[in-house]
Amino acid sequence: MCVAIPGKIVSLDGNMAKADFSGNIVDVNTGIIDAKIGDYVLVHAGCAIEVMEKDKAQELIDLFAEIDELEREQ
Repeated sequence: MCVAIPGKIVSLDGNMAKADFSGNIVDVNTGIIDAKIGDYVLVHAGCAIEVMEKDKAQELIDLFAEIDELEREQ
């Protein structure tokens, strides 16, 4: 199964960016989208594949956090 995760762009350098995933800063390739600092992007396999609306990104972030919490309880 493949999963794409939303992150927030915190810096850009050409087609590479640093994205914040709940405090984890990760290098992301932005070559196929037009992203700006502050944008939320959907990332799969290190590549940003879509610029997202903030509320939609936050909804996914909250769902992943809930799944993580449920897994920790088991």
